[in-house]
This record gives sequence, structure tokens and C-alpha cells, in this order.
Amino acid sequence: MGLLHLDRMLNPKSIAVVGASERPESVGAAVMRNLVEGGFPGAVYPINPRRSSVWGLQAYNDLQSAPSPVDLAIVATPMETVASIIKECGATGVAGAVILSAGGRETGEKGRRLEHKIAREAATAKVRIIGPNCLGFICPGAKLNASFAAHMPQPGRLAFISQSGALCTSILDLSLQEGIGFSHFVSIGSMLDVDFADLIDYLGNDFRVTSILLYAESIPHLRKFMSAARAVSRIKPIVVLKSGKSPAGARAASSHTGAMAGEDALYDAAFRRAGVLRVATIGELFDCAELLAKQPRPEGPRLAIITNAGGPGVMAADALAEYGLEPAPLSEKTLEALNAVLPPWWSRNNPVDILGDASPERYAKALQVCVESSEVDGVLIILTPQAMTDPTAGARQVAAMAAKRPCPILASWMGGVNVEEGRRVLNQAGIPTYATPEQAIAAFMELYQFAVNQKMLKEIPKRFREDLTFDEERARRVLQRGLARPHGMLTEVESKELMEAYGLPITVTRLAHHEDHAVVLARDMGFPVVLKICSPDIVHKTEAGGIVLDVQNEDQVRAAYRTILERARVYKPDAEIHGVSVQPMLRTAQGATGVELIVGAKRDDHFGPVILFGMGGILAELLKDRSLALPPLNRSLAHRLMEDTKVYKVLRGYRNLPPADMASLEELLIRLSQLVTDFPEIVELDMNPVILQHGRPWAVDARVLVRPSSVPSPMHLIISPYPARYEKHAVTTTALPVFVRPIKPEDAPLLVDLFHVLSPTSIYFRFFSPIKELSEDMLARFTQIDYDREIALVAVDASGTAQEKLLGVARVISDPDGKKAEFAVLVGDPWQGKGIGALLLENCLHIAKERGIETVWGTVLRENTQMLALGRKLGFSVCRVPESTDCELTIDLRAVTFDEAGRIQRS
Repeated sequence: MGLLHLDRMLNPKSIAVVGASERPESVGAAVMRNLVEGGFPGAVYPINPRRSSVWGLQAYNDLQSAPSPVDLAIVATPMETVASIIKECGATGVAGAVILSAGGRETGEKGRRLEHKIAREAATAKVRIIGPNCLGFICPGAKLNASFAAHMPQPGRLAFISQSGALCTSILDLSLQEGIGFSHFVSIGSMLDVDFADLIDYLGNDFRVTSILLYAESIPHLRKFMSAARAVSRIKPIVVLKSGKSPAGARAASSHTGAMAGEDALYDAAFRRAGVLRVATIGELFDCAELLAKQPRPEGPRLAIITNAGGPGVMAADALAEYGLEPAPLSEKTLEALNAVLPPWWSRNNPVDILGDASPERYAKALQVCVESSEVDGVLIILTPQAMTDPTAGARQVAAMAAKRPCPILASWMGGVNVEEGRRVLNQAGIPTYATPEQAIAAFMELYQFAVNQKMLKEIPKRFREDLTFDEERARRVLQRGLARPHGMLTEVESKELMEAYGLPITVTRLAHHEDHAVVLARDMGFPVVLKICSPDIVHKTEAGGIVLDVQNEDQVRAAYRTILERARVYKPDAEIHGVSVQPMLRTAQGATGVELIVGAKRDDHFGPVILFGMGGILAELLKDRSLALPPLNRSLAHRLMEDTKVYKVLRGYRNLPPADMASLEELLIRLSQLVTDFPEIVELDMNPVILQHGRPWAVDARVLVRPSSVPSPMHLIISPYPARYEKHAVTTTALPVFVRPIKPEDAPLLVDLFHVLSPTSIYFRFFSPIKELSEDMLARFTQIDYDREIALVAVDASGTAQEKLLGVARVISDPDGKKAEFAVLVGDPWQGKGIGALLLENCLHIAKERGIETVWGTVLRENTQMLALGRKLGFSVCRVPESTDCELTIDLRAVTFDEAGRIQRS
């Protein structure tokens, strides 16, 4: 039940409308009318127990009586009858059903029970379901309107998926007005089965689709969604309008991190990580859709603005300034070219004011100069209707000039009736039109932001000089103390012990149980020191007066100890007090910069753990200078998390403040990411403040809240982390010691080194073409993998060499349905014939079988005799690819057994 069933649903040869009625106002009749009038070329069968004629077609009383097999059933019957219809679909071989019927979970408990029954029948019958409570779907290119929407949009290459049927009809009407075409127009309703992730996977594999638009009210199965979106957004834009941005969803939390990480901000973090572009309004979604459908992607943010009025040009420049940009500076060459075609009193700057008497020819000449300029990435043309202006003729000139556009061209024909025909001309020519310059700028910047996101997705992270190590057992022992308490709160001392186990930089903190003990601890540490209340019931110590800074001598220690306990008893008389903690005071004279950061994490019910970074101290919640990210993190992602805050400018060095040690901050974030990856029991974690001393971060206060988790690690994450469980030391059949592990994003330089030892023949055998270098796109695709979808193992030289060296790589890439996968193997020429390829591929196949993959296949050139021999040795069948000299190797893993070492057992 994967993409094949979905493909049969969305590309059916025969359709049955269950619940078709002769009443023209019924939903079933509307669907029948749309199918027939839309010109669907396949067979359409009305299913109506009364067997009367429906829309000119003979009706049948059930699916079994239809004269030929049915690919798609469209169900428009009362919700109580749907489960039995789905059962009948399974019995007659129907691939999928679109359930238009309402009355499911949106009506309460009875509706939820009905949906559960439908889902059970669909799973048993292996029938995919779109809906219920949906509008249906439309594929204009196939003349297929399987919905009760009133109109069919134009064919195009833009796919639209909406959770709201009402929004579908609104977008449909606007698309007809603006001349926007769609490849697919899908209303998915309650997503009982087919969801956003399924359709993203399907549309990502459809060459006819260039961009995907989503309207989402909620996103189920977030890990599945992130997996699909991260895979597809690398090859085509995904734009989402996610409703529900109010703070009502933010729950009360016991830490700064919990209070600062609301639900909508988590969606922002998830979309950024997936490379998905988020827009804020329906207008922005439609504006972006129009630009995606009609224009090429901008190479950069440099925009030329051509206008016949100064005011709108200034408005456009101001809109750019909101994004921290200015209109593109024009070179002397471009200025001279404009001088040659414009009146002497034109603005001689960008915006290019071609004056109120601008003729259509003047617009065209100015546009030609700008699009041919190397310093321009896009052009916005603004027209205001004036006495000397012909908006329609100007539009025709621009449309003719833009036919050979090398960069995006946008138009803002401002006004109403006078410019309406001009807008129509531009829309027909594929030039998106906007009512105001600000709208056009927003659409252009959204498209540019997508290009930036793509670049960041492919960024290769740097490696640390040494691998990071963690003491998982020590951390587990500390966590158990908190889990044994009803409130689950660790003390500051315990919190710092937990963090120390994972290498997080914390100030030394000791717990004093009485005054004399505090004096001894302070004396051993050296003055000045800080004393703090240690109580799991007092979270915000400053509010309770539970912190005394800059304690200089033993007498002050005693006084501070007593004062802290007195204040704590007044603040919360029933608080459980463990004592007073003592720690060194970090001072400016000792290299502290005065910059306070907050670094933390929280466990969200839907998103799993989330990392927070920002301006810290007691004003953290008020200033709200923070950024969120989802684990796992690498150095690039950690750095980007910091870049998204205002305090980052200070960390780079500001006035008399020295720059921070960015590598140390990146390491802190990565270590924290690993901690919350390994322990789903961590509900909230705060390091606030984190103070910089000689540029390096130190957590001077910490708190951790823990609760039992029903989900084991790493399944609590919505992004699959590095699977360390697949690491192993091994010896090949030729006694070569190797370390086998999954590939990492940081392996890109090592992969380049491996490529450079390949002979031209080896390169041709692996890539089927004589490539000279691995491009950045290829390196990102090969190293930044989704560990849920792809198995990629490398063999590292373990013979004792000082420098890490890759000897070979093998990978198995599964289809989205997880049942079939493709394999590939690459071994460096110096190490071929030493058993590395067999070792890696066998381990990949072992993991594939564990994951439920049934069939693994690969294409091998006929001349690649070594690979063909290896395939036969491992049990692959070999056959010739039809109409080709290539060979296809296939293995059925259901018939293969492995030993404990992951090697194939041969009979």
C-alpha cells in the first residue's frame, strides 16, 4: 500500500462514484457532472442501488456489478455506510477511495468511532483513502475533476494540497482569474490515511510537478512529514501556509525555555529544517504560487525597479528595506545603457524612474537593459495610470520583451478598471501581477528565501578536531534520581552533574548543608564566590531572593547562607530545601564579557525535543531574543541557530566586546543536542545564564525537569539521528581491519579524497558517466542523508593510520513505501578485491531486512564483471534490462537469513 496504489488513485483509468444520484443538487451528481463535462477519458460508473440513469450513464447497484475493474471509488454516502463500502472496494480490487462524506471526528466521539472502523477496513482491504470530509481532487492535465468543485483549473506544473475544502474553492477561483495552472489540486480533509507526507513523496517523484503548495491546519505524523519534505524540497520548492499562529497553544511551563518555545515557533523551526518556505497569509501563498508557476528562481536578492512614478518606486525600496536590502546598485555600464534609451531627466539611479510620460517602447527598452545587466537578479515593473500612459499597450510591450527572460520579472499595474486589461495581458504572458509594489517585493523575497534555504540545506558542516565523547551511564544515573521524585526536578548540582557527563561547560558547583560546610567550600574554591538556594520547588531563584553574588570572605559566606534560607522560607514556606550551593564568581576582570546567554531544551508532545538559544539573564522571557532548532545538530546547524538571534552580532564582536569562541558555542549546542537525543526523559532543561569567559561559554546556573517517556530514543525525535548502533569493527575476508559506520554530513571531504583515488573506469561503473569531480550538490546528496530512508555505510581504514580515510561506501535507498530499495557500492581502486564491497553491502542488506524492506535491486553495467560476481556471490539474481545492455541485480530479502555478524548465511 504505497505509491503504486496512490498512482492508480490519482491516474485512474476507471472511476466509480458511489452514492451517485439523479438529483442534480446532490454531491454525487455534482461529481458525475464534473467527470463527464470535464472530458475524463476513462470509464465512469455511477453506483446507485436504485440503478437509475445518472448524468446520462447507466447506474449499477454495487461495485461488483461494474463491467470492468475500478481504480478509484469516490464515496458520497452517509458516514455510517462508508466502512462497508471500503470493504467492498477491497474485495473488488479498487486501489483507493476518495471519501467526500462528512460526519467523522469533527462531530465528536461517534464520528471518531466511525473513522476508526473505516481505517480498520481500509487497512485490511489494502485500500488507500483520501479524506473523509474533503472536496476531492483535480488533475487538469488528465481532464480529471474528481471533486464537487464548480470549475476545472488550467493545466500547469504547480501542485496544491489543502486541508480546507473551502480554501480550495477560493484558490481555484483566483487561479482562473490570474491564469495560474495546476498539475494537481487535492483536498485531503481529515487525513484518515493519505496525508501531506504521502502526497509530497508522490508529487516529488512526478516530473510534471515543479512546485508544491500546502495549506495546513495541523500536520500529523511529523517525523514522516519531515522525512518527505526534506527529501523533496531539495529538488522542488514546497511552500506552506500553516494556520493557528495564536499563542493560545503555548502551555504554562516551569522554565524560561518552556515559556519561550511556543507551538507556532516550533513549526517555524521544523519548516526551516525541512527546507520548506512558510508564508503568513492566503494572499502571500497565492502571490508566491503565481511567481513559482510563472517565473524562474532568482540567483540573488538584487532587484531592479522600473517605475513611471517616484512614489511607488520609493514604496518598493522601503519594502526591500524591511528585509535589510536596497535596490540593486547599477554599474556605470548599465547607467550608460539606460542613458541611451531614456530622457535626460530620468532618475539615474535604482529605482529607475522613467517618468510619467513613459511610452510602451520606453518601458520595453528600460526592461531590456535591466534584464541584460549582470548586477540584476530580478526586475519589478511598476505602472501607475496617468494621462499619457497606455497600460494595455505597455503590458503588451513588456510581455513581448519578457518572452526571453533570463531572470524573474514581476509587474505591479496599480489601479482598477484602467489597468485591468493590462493585467490580463501580463498574466497570459506568464508575468505575475500584484496590486501593490509591497506585494510584489514580498513574493520576490519569498522566492529568494527559498534559494537561500536550498543553499543552507546543502552546506557541508565542518568537523571538530576530535570526536566528541559522552558518558551515557553517568548521565543515566543522575536522571534516575529525578525520575524517582514526584516532581521530577533535579537540583542545580544534579543538573550540572548531568551536563558534565555530556561535556557541557559548567562552573564547578558544590552543595553545602550548613554554614561551616559553605565556608570550607568557598575557601577551597577561592573568593569571590556565589551562593544559591538549592531546592527543586524554587525554580526561579532570583525571584525568591535565593542568589547572593560576589561573596568576598568567610563572614559574608555565613551571612549569605542565612539570608538565602530565610528568604526561601518566606517565598515558599513548604519548599523542599536541600541546602545552598557554592560556586566561583565569574567576573569581567577574569575575562567575562558581561554577555548573558540562555541555552536550553524542551520536550514537546508533537515535535519531541527542541533546542533554544538566545539572550539570557532575568530578562530572557521579556526580550524574547531567541531561536529554535530541532535535534540532531551539526556545526552548520548550530551556527545557523545562533545567527538567527540579535545577540549573535554581539557574539561576533561589538565595540569593546571581544568576539566569542564560536567553535566552543557550536560544540555546546551539539553536546546538548546529543543529550536530549539520548534521553527522551528530559522534559525541560535550562542553562541560564551562560556567561562568556575569554570567549568560551560557561553555564553558571542550570535546571532540569525529567518525566518518564513512553517513546524510546531515538523515536522521540522527528528527524532521524545518526544511528551509532550500526558502528562496528570488522575484518574483511582478506584480513583487512576496518571500522564500519554510517556516513555523516562531515564526511564530504573524505568522500572527495576517496573519489580522487578512483580510476576513470571505476567512476564510469559507479556513476554511468565520466564525471571529473563531485559537485557540491552531489556531496550534499551523498552525505546528508535521511537515516530513516537511506542506509549508507562507509569502511574506514582501521590499520592504525593517523588520518581518517574512507576505503569504500555502500548504500541502500528505499522507496517511500519502505518495501523496495536500490543499492550502490563504491570501493577505492587501491582496496578493490579485498572484501570491502561485500562486507559493506552485506551489512546494508542486513539493516534493510531489519527495517522490513523486501526487495533490493540495482543496475550494473555489463562490463562491471566484479560487481556482477559479487552480486551472484551474495545471492542476487542477474537479468538483462529490456532494450539495454545493462544488467539488473535483484535479491528477495524475505528468503535471506543473516548470522549475528550481519553476514549472509549460505546454504
